[in-house]
Parts: sequence; C-alpha cells; structure tokens
Amino acid sequence: MTDDNDKKDQLKPFTLFNNETGQSFEVPVISGNDGPNVLDIRSIYKDTGMFTYDPGFTSTASCDSGITFIDGHKGILRYRGYSVKDLATNSNFMEVCYLLLHGDLPSPTDRKRFENVISNHTMLHQQIVNLYRGFRRDAHPMAIMVGVVGALSAFYHNNADYSDPNQRMIACHRLVSKIATIGSMAYKYSIGQPFVFPKNDLPYTENFLHMTFSVPTEEYIVNPIVARALDRFFILHADHEQNASTSTVRLAGSSGANPFACIAAGIASLWGPAHGGANEAVIHMLEEIGEMKNIPSYIEKAKDKDDPFRLMGFGHRVYKSYDPRAEVIKESAHEVLSELNISDPLLDIALELEKIALKDKYFIEKQLYPNVDFYSGIILKAIGFPTSMFTVLFSIGRTIGWVSQWKEMIEDPTNKIGRPRQLYTGSKKREYQIMETREKKSIFDWLWRK
Repeated sequence: MTDDNDKKDQLKPFTLFNNETGQSFEVPVISGNDGPNVLDIRSIYKDTGMFTYDPGFTSTASCDSGITFIDGHKGILRYRGYSVKDLATNSNFMEVCYLLLHGDLPSPTDRKRFENVISNHTMLHQQIVNLYRGFRRDAHPMAIMVGVVGALSAFYHNNADYSDPNQRMIACHRLVSKIATIGSMAYKYSIGQPFVFPKNDLPYTENFLHMTFSVPTEEYIVNPIVARALDRFFILHADHEQNASTSTVRLAGSSGANPFACIAAGIASLWGPAHGGANEAVIHMLEEIGEMKNIPSYIEKAKDKDDPFRLMGFGHRVYKSYDPRAEVIKESAHEVLSELNISDPLLDIALELEKIALKDKYFIEKQLYPNVDFYSGIILKAIGFPTSMFTVLFSIGRTIGWVSQWKEMIEDPTNKIGRPRQLYTGSKKREYQIMETREKKSIFDWLWRK
C-alpha cells in the first residue's frame, strides 16, 4: 500500500526558469488528500534570492490542516471529511465541537462526557463579571467580547504549559464553554438587564438562549424550533478553513501567545464588515430597500456595474456555486418565520428578494445565489437579536474552529512563528536631516484648526 509520503515523492516538480540569467530551479509539488496540489516554495528565497508576492494570500497555503476542506467551485464544505449538510441535518453543535477537536464523531458515552465537561466550565470568575461594568453602556457587544475574552488570559495563566496536551485541551474546553456565557452577558449589559447565569442541565444552545432572553421575573421556555435553528447556525459557522480570523488566531498562536489572547485576536478580526459582519450588512440593505415596491428598482441597481449598490448576502468570494451552508439554513429560516409568525416588513422584503433573485436570469448566470449570511441575518432578526449581536453569535459558533486550528498548529512539530515577507515600496536610503533643515508639512493643519 502506498502511503502519503510515497505519493509526494512520485509528483514531478515544477521548474522555474530565470529568463535573465538562464538559471532553472526545481520547486517540489506536494499533494493533499483532496483539492489542488501546492508548490513547496519554502526554499525559494534561498535558491533564487527572491520572495513570492501574493497580496491577500489568495494563492498561498499558509499551513497544512486536516480540519476543514472547501471546494468553492463545487460547493463543498466538509468538517473532518463529513459534509456540513449531513452534520447540520443529523448532528448537534456539541457533536460537531467534539468532531473538530478530536477528529471523529463521538460515541454516545463520549458525547455525554464531552457535554458534561463543557457544562462544567460555563461559569465566569466573579472578577470577570465585574469587568463588564468598566464598559460604557452603549459599547458594541463585539468590543466587549474582545476585551473580556482577552481578559481570560489574566485568570488562566499561572504555570500554564500548553506543550502539555491536557492543559491544551482544558483551554479549548474553557473557551468553547465560556464564550456562550460571555456573549450572553455582552447582550444583557448592552440593554441594561441583569446577567442570567448558566443552567448546566440545559443543552449548549438552549442554555445560551436562556442566558440571553430570560429575566428573573418570569420563567423562560426555550422554543425547540428556535433552538434547533440557532444550533444549526453554530454548526454552519464552526469553521471555514484559513479565513482572516482563523489565520489571525494561527499567526498569534505561532508566537506561543496565551490561547485566550489568540482567540480575542480572532474575534477582533471577525468583527470586520468584510468578514463576520456580512449578515449585519444584509439587514442594513433590507432597511435601505425599505418597501416591497422598491425591490425591482434595487434589483436593477444591483445589475448596474456603475451603481455602488450591491445585493448583500448574494454570492461568495469562495463559493462559485451555491453556498452549501445556505441550502441548510434556508430551511431553518422558513421554519423559524413560520413558527414565530412574525410580522416584520424587513423579513417580507427578504423573502420577496430571495424569490425574485432565484428566478432572475442575470443572477442565475452570474451564480449570485443567496448565501449563508443572507438567511442567517433573517433568522437572527426573527429570533430577536439586534444586528449588533450578529457577529457575536458568529464568534460563539466559530470559537470551536479557532481552538481546533490553534491546537492543531501547536501540535505540529514543523510549526514556526508566522513571518510573512513584503515587497518594499518605501524610500531608499536617505541622509539624516537636522531639525532646522526640515521642510514644514501641513498634515496637521486641520487638527490645529479644530
């Protein structure tokens, strides 16, 4: 039987040819278990004296990973080899967390033990709870998430040795467990309600809904359809290969930084509107459209390449066919709207927009299908989350992916500190000028006038 190393040896290398000098250089080719092969350019600087140039890392594999596989042209997303559709249909979020961390789906006994471990870490240290009072009441919940998750590193650092597998796993458990408590408290703080502490007899997603929406004055009953929809949301957002926030976590972790600080860095990256804020942008778009009668004109605006308006939640940078996550969450969106029987003009606009776009020849030809952000924004708004909480919910689901990627990186014996190169475009060497000979600049004039 041929092992992976034998397969790698059988691949013919690429040859780079320098037209100026006539030199040629062989570049090894490495194959993965799926997807495109990669050129191993680790020695290219030593061999050629040149770096490669790839802004945004659109053609660069920064690591090897066995966690998530994406084929955007075929609409494939798999966690540890399992279709995300199968997982979202047949499993729950805790099973997916176990899968991402350990590589296999749990047995009934393993699942129960894992759920108990996560439940036993839901409480926050009281000093962390007190930390919330240091934020302004109108602070964005994501700002609170960055601060509080980063602050966990001040509570779990004494004698921490993350080269120890047990300590690594405990850190992963703490983060997955506490992120839901931290997120719910960020919401409660923003609306001025008292914190609701976790109930360990509730499943993960039901517990989060309880902490978020219950109040001390009355009993809160979790709607199972709402809980299932949010659980699916967490599953579909659990990991997405080497995206901006995951790469941030890996880059921070490559220096040996505390894992809680690394996840805080990932949350900060996720906060950007080009990454985790896309479903919030969908709601803002629906608000701009305003009324059902305006939909046709906005459809035409979206087709005009000279018009700045864009249909948010349609198409995807990675997926060039239907987003596999959208197919699953679309079903949940309609289930939630039917169950809650909500009368909301924005949701009506969203459903009509979906109906028209799916039949429009332009969108079909351009493969601009509604993506996961389009449907998740509808679901979260229907459940009752303000748009400022959308990215918080994304970060709760994505934390398991971040810690799994961090753990995989730490356990890789070939791991090195991340150190990207650059194409320098600044000034060449200049002679130092003493103060009296320097020309006055006007860059601060606007400041002095204020």
